[in-house]
Amino acid sequence: MDFLKSAVASAISKGPAFPYSFGDRVDIDQSIWSLYNGTKREDGSKCSIFSFDVTANRACLPLARNALRKLRTLRHPGVIKVLDTVETDSYIYIATERLTPLNWHIKRKSLAEETLKWGLHNVAKTVKFINTEATSVHGCIRPSSIFLSESGEWKLGGFDTLSSVKDDDAVLAACGSLIPDAGRYMPPEISKGGWDVFRQNPVHAIDAYNFGTLIFEVFNGSFLGSDQLTQVKSIPPSMHQSYKRLLNPNPKARLGVSQFLDQGRRAGGFFQTPLIQVTDDIESLGLKAEAEREEVLGKLDEVADDFPADFFKMKVLPELLKSVEFGGGGPKIFGTVMQIGAKLSDDEYDAQITPVVLRLFANPDRAIRVCLLDNLPLMIDHLSQKIVNDKIFPQMVTGFTDVAPVVREQTVKSVLTVVPKLSDRTLNGELLRYLAKTANDEQPGIRTNTTICLGKIARNLGANTRSKVLLAAFTRALRDPFVHARSAALMALAATSDLFSEEDCATKLLPGICPSLIDKEKVVREQAQKCLDIYLHTIRKYSQTLPDTVLPTTPVPGEPGNNTPRMGTVQTDTSSWAGWAISSFTNKLTAASGEIQAGSNGQSTAQQRPASVPLSKPDKTVLVRGSGMPLSKHSPAIDQGFSSASLDNTPDFNDSQNFGDEWGGFEEEPQASSTTAAATTASKPFDDQGEPDFAGWLEAQSKAKKTTKNPLPKGLTKSTQPAGRPALGVRPNTTGHAATKKGILVPKKEKPPTEVKKVEPDPEEEDAWGDAW
Repeated sequence: MDFLKSAVASAISKGPAFPYSFGDRVDIDQSIWSLYNGTKREDGSKCSIFSFDVTANRACLPLARNALRKLRTLRHPGVIKVLDTVETDSYIYIATERLTPLNWHIKRKSLAEETLKWGLHNVAKTVKFINTEATSVHGCIRPSSIFLSESGEWKLGGFDTLSSVKDDDAVLAACGSLIPDAGRYMPPEISKGGWDVFRQNPVHAIDAYNFGTLIFEVFNGSFLGSDQLTQVKSIPPSMHQSYKRLLNPNPKARLGVSQFLDQGRRAGGFFQTPLIQVTDDIESLGLKAEAEREEVLGKLDEVADDFPADFFKMKVLPELLKSVEFGGGGPKIFGTVMQIGAKLSDDEYDAQITPVVLRLFANPDRAIRVCLLDNLPLMIDHLSQKIVNDKIFPQMVTGFTDVAPVVREQTVKSVLTVVPKLSDRTLNGELLRYLAKTANDEQPGIRTNTTICLGKIARNLGANTRSKVLLAAFTRALRDPFVHARSAALMALAATSDLFSEEDCATKLLPGICPSLIDKEKVVREQAQKCLDIYLHTIRKYSQTLPDTVLPTTPVPGEPGNNTPRMGTVQTDTSSWAGWAISSFTNKLTAASGEIQAGSNGQSTAQQRPASVPLSKPDKTVLVRGSGMPLSKHSPAIDQGFSSASLDNTPDFNDSQNFGDEWGGFEEEPQASSTTAAATTASKPFDDQGEPDFAGWLEAQSKAKKTTKNPLPKGLTKSTQPAGRPALGVRPNTTGHAATKKGILVPKKEKPPTEVKKVEPDPEEEDAWGDAW
């Protein structure tokens, strides 16, 4: 093989320029030619090269020169396409389109019955042209003379003996016997009378007989001799009658190929197949009405499996693209284009489909734009990032602001497809600005799809803008009146929970999620619960990594090294939820000693002396258990019958002794205010036996309160003494004067209403600890 290539290269170097390079040799049978795969040096395009060595096969030189001459002059879609030819004294080269021998497929039986019919139909049209329009005889119709082009179409070659009946020196008559293996395919009349009798019979006689043998061989896989021609088992039944007439021994009664073609094209004929009909209609697809186009496309879907894949790429696809771009083919045809395009390589896609797609994106037709966006997932893998950024996306963004909602919606959906091909600048800049508009679209479906889109492209966004954009978009969508928009926001939040900081989760997202827990729609409530669980889990997990406290421990003044926690510090050794506060407070009381001093604001924290009580020696303040207020040790006894003597004999109160035990069972009574008289009365009416009317006095005081807006002393609102008798050691007050410890009545000083000071209630009394706790 290497020697042959070097010999060919040497011959080319000595002869005229041949701008094609030889590749691998292709095996073909029953031919005077050698076939090579080749490429064009200028652009590297594929081709095939037929080579004839004059020195090695000089006897067949008339056949080679006849083939060269006929191929140069004969032009027909069913004839192999010639690119260039070179003839010298030592060789003849014919460069053609890239071809594959039909024999390869017949021996492997790799072609379906419908495909075989389609191929025979193409060859029959070519033979009809040769016999009728060219008034010539091919003389060598057999599988070795037929080739498949890159599109899968059957092309007729083998023009070695092609002769016109008008030529006196026809090659067929002179050199017909030089055809390789001629006896096997020779018609009966030629076997008896030689090749010279071909002029005495109809023009189609020889080619019709050879076409019959071709039918037998393509359906059976081999042909050994004329004895097999009567076996029609493998041939389609609809073709039997016409097939037998092609093989009629009488050349004058033999059915011509043109007649065979006409019979097959009749209604219900063997050539009335969807595959053949589509082939005939596809070239005029752009000129057909819409109904006719839909019919053709329907047939195209039916025969997609029978058609050679290459035929779709090379023949059907270009016609479909023309119909979409110029013939008004519409979305349906473009969908078929995408199905075919999925089978193309990247180079083929770039050459055939990409240029058309770019032109279609610039088309203002809304139907075309929606169709392009729908099929964008099928195209995106074949489009480079540069093409998407520079040419497709700038045209695509016009759909975000289109007045038609369907265009806006499809544009939002298509974002998911193009995002992997967008640059960071485009993604975090221009795209987000358009999505901000669609997030506020008047159509609820578009708002919903925008939220879903943001959730799915969240991880493609830049870290600097992601959190800010998503927080604003999702929290806004949580308040959307459209139920599916709210649900979409919750689902997006759940899917992107790992993209937010724990601080944002706790302070910004959870407050927005919680109202959805009581949403009117169940689907939103359920989704909100799932979303809330995800964020709470995140926050709990994060909180376990935080320290117990970041505040320094403050020691108690006067006790260096004392690490007793301040009030409000949680104690872990208590069982009650409120125990931490109580234990901390009581622990602090153990360290308190001495008299109450003025606070930092210059005011004393002790209870002030009433204005009606005369000055006396300094009082020693004690805290009555359960009262929460300091009392003077020399003041009148007002605590459930305690006398002044008992108070005198009471030791100094230490609030660290039995305070916790007694507080739990102590039943507190309201105490009188220090600004009122110390006297108390019974809690229910009794016979005063001539004493002054105390109830009337209370009523008068009540009226005075309404006039002067001076609140009643708290001590008069509820009696602290048992019913029926006055306080022990205190004489009933019948004069309205204030009582002293010795029972001496001191005239009460009355002040004008304008000088009455409103005494603020004691905070400890207002708290009503016993009732509240």
